[in-house]
Parts: sequence; C-alpha cells; structure tokens
Amino acid sequence: KKAKKAKMSQFEEPLDLIRLSLDERIFVKCRGERELRGKIHAYDQHLNMVLGDVEETVTTQELDEDTNEEIIRTSKRTIEMLFVRGDVVILVSPPVRTG
Repeated sequence: KKAKKAKMSQFEEPLDLIRLSLDERIFVKCRGERELRGKIHAYDQHLNMVLGDVEETVTTQELDEDTNEEIIRTSKRTIEMLFVRGDVVILVSPPVRTG
C-alpha cells in the first residue's frame, strides 16, 4: 500500500500527469475524430502541446447515397513535429507503465 501511496503523491494537480509523461509517447484524442500518438516535448496550462514523431489518425463517416450504407474511413499520416492547440484536446492518456 505504501508504494501505491508514494506514486499517487506525485500527482498534486491534473497537469502533473502530463509533466510526468514529458519526452514519452502519449495518446491524445481531439475534436473532429482525430487521434494523435506522439512524444510530448512541451505543454502549457491551456493544454497546448508540442508533439514529435506524431501518428495522426482521422476517422470520417459518410453515407453512400445509392445504398444508404454508412461508410467509415480512417486515414493516417506521420508528422515530424506538431503544435496542438489545447482547446481541441478531449483526452490525454500517458504511456502504459508496468511494474
């Protein structure tokens, strides 16, 4: 129990989660069905972030007018360095830590 409490004491405010993830790969879910995975280099109190080695996945939904079927498409691209404006961020997930 002491080990768990020691880990929790590293977190005094929500942004500590991001601070402890600096220079590690994180997952960011954004508005507009965008998902980002990349290494976080910098952030501020507004959740503006600079990510490196980013993989962006964009999911789009369309309706086929002929068959009325919903078509879901995903497109991926890699970006060397990306500035993410904080007001588009929905969720930030730190790297999975084992041990």
